[in-house]
Amino acid sequence: MESLTHLYKIGMGPSSSHTMGPHQAAVQFAANYPQAVSFRVTLYGALAATGKGHLTDFTIKEALEPHRIEIVWEPTVFLPRHPNALRLEALDKAGHPLGSQIFYSIGGGEIRTDAQDTPAYPSVYPHTSMAEILAYTAARKMLLWEYVEECEGPAIWDYLITVWHTMQRTMARGLEKRGVLPGSLNLERKARRYLHNAEQAPQYLRRMNNLFAYALACAEENAAGCEVVTAPTCGSCGVVPAVCRQIKEIYEFEDLTVIHALGTAGLFGNLAKTNASISGAEVGCQGEIGVACAMAAAAACQLEGGDNRRIAYAAEMGLEHHLGLTCDPVDGLVQIPCIERNAMAASRALECATYALISDGEHRISYDDVLSAMMQTGRDMKKKYRETAKGGLAHFFKKGLLRFKRRPHLPHLGRVKKK
Repeated sequence: MESLTHLYKIGMGPSSSHTMGPHQAAVQFAANYPQAVSFRVTLYGALAATGKGHLTDFTIKEALEPHRIEIVWEPTVFLPRHPNALRLEALDKAGHPLGSQIFYSIGGGEIRTDAQDTPAYPSVYPHTSMAEILAYTAARKMLLWEYVEECEGPAIWDYLITVWHTMQRTMARGLEKRGVLPGSLNLERKARRYLHNAEQAPQYLRRMNNLFAYALACAEENAAGCEVVTAPTCGSCGVVPAVCRQIKEIYEFEDLTVIHALGTAGLFGNLAKTNASISGAEVGCQGEIGVACAMAAAAACQLEGGDNRRIAYAAEMGLEHHLGLTCDPVDGLVQIPCIERNAMAASRALECATYALISDGEHRISYDDVLSAMMQTGRDMKKKYRETAKGGLAHFFKKGLLRFKRRPHLPHLGRVKKK
């Protein structure tokens, strides 16, 4: 497995697969053709189906400025390697091709090419399953975060403190902002109002309301195209930060304790990325929100004193109870149902951690088992339920059965145009 520095990525929303990945591909490709006068970019499959709502064309044009760029949309053409594919072509003054390359945006901001059959980055972890990791740590009486440090080196904590600070800044911004999000749905930001309501609520409701506000704050910042951390993706970026902040405030933990929990959470995200998928276009939202819930449940269980077996149990439940979750973004935007799902998954993560803590840690279904089940479920899922905005809630919206007051598409408020 790769370093956690390739799981927790700091970048701009609203989608790690539709904005971060294509942006990286465009920058990488353009560097090989400094003599190019213009570029043609063809988007395929799910990348084309929801690319406009996910600002794929915007981020590609941003990456290729000041060249002339042509975007070709092919939402019904799926390349065999991955549903999120794009072909970049460099053109000379006469419009003749200088070269071309196909990239695949595989989730979490990662890209691959046809020439890459193996991960793009070297493996730093000697084990590739949770069963192996649990056996190894049990034999050496190690905690999971200590295993992360052994494999990654102590420098990983420097990176994760930057990640944690970025998560906190994202929450702080989201809790301050009001108004509507960019796009066609006229969706109001709710995080600030939820936080205010939490302060007025009875004590027994306050903590839950705070948790919702924290998750909404991150998810709304992502929907606006602002800076977030993939955990494991942009669309699910609010779950882990909300849970970690909630527990930190309750127990008054130091940041070091929280980043140790982020390290443990990252193990479960890395296993999902390695052995299954974190791409909504490949396995549906179970690979995004489901994995985020597993990561947050693991972090919460560790922060509340769980041992390695209970932590693994909490993570397994977090993913198991999201199996089959479809990716059906209304109007192709990372807003409905995506934003609320972050809040719901944060709540479920705490429940899974609590359930695991009062158990003896024994469970029939392992985390490895549920990853295999998730991948098979994703393969069995119809394409329309995998980030194409053609199935589920998105389908009913297109038929006019779900009604929203439309307004003109707003500029991408979260980004600052490069000079």
